[in-house]
Amino acid sequence: QYEKIAKYLPRQRGNVSMSNLQLINAILYVTENGCKWRALPETYGNWHTIYVRMNRWSKNGVLSRVFAALQTEGIIQTNVEVVCLDSTTVKVHPDGTGALKKEDNRRSEDRAEDSPRRFIWLPHLTDRLSAFRSPEAQNTYEGDKMRAVAKKLGYNPVVPPKKNRIDPWEYDRILYKRRNEVERFFRRIKRFRRIFTRYDKLDIVFAGFILFAMIFDSLV
Repeated sequence: QYEKIAKYLPRQRGNVSMSNLQLINAILYVTENGCKWRALPETYGNWHTIYVRMNRWSKNGVLSRVFAALQTEGIIQTNVEVVCLDSTTVKVHPDGTGALKKEDNRRSEDRAEDSPRRFIWLPHLTDRLSAFRSPEAQNTYEGDKMRAVAKKLGYNPVVPPKKNRIDPWEYDRILYKRRNEVERFFRRIKRFRRIFTRYDKLDIVFAGFILFAMIFDSLV
């Protein structure tokens, strides 16, 4: 499994105390078990070194590039035909609060007033989704402002109107039936305890764990 991603990882130069393989094994342990960084077994190396490099990989987009490269190579055979919008609940542990309010690390404040939750928009997300113009969403997201945001981005939302709508609209009912695919994805990804419960203060690091879990899940 490591050989499939080794060439896409940053090249190590000089006298390094930990190889990329050791780092991957340590991050995998934390992702699967959800332990604190300080509770990482000593056999994996210095926990602070591992945390710093995981933080750096998340901010520099290393994991995102690895995932994209594996898709291009055909190792991750994910054929994205439609964007499905849904929400899931991730409990935030008290340790995951209180991060310094730096602009680069703060979550997005863009939120439609009638949406039930705040969204974390990653910088590369809209670029990756720009080719898909018909996102699916449950009727929880059929509010006027939420649909307006989607249309402003150039999307044609596939979401049914509520029964009390005075001016209901037509939508692709066959395409809408595929919304369960994102729910099944949530079930797979949340088997990783570091995803099931959030311990990370920074959105970008938590998103890095999600990408790491997606990569590992595709390689197994």
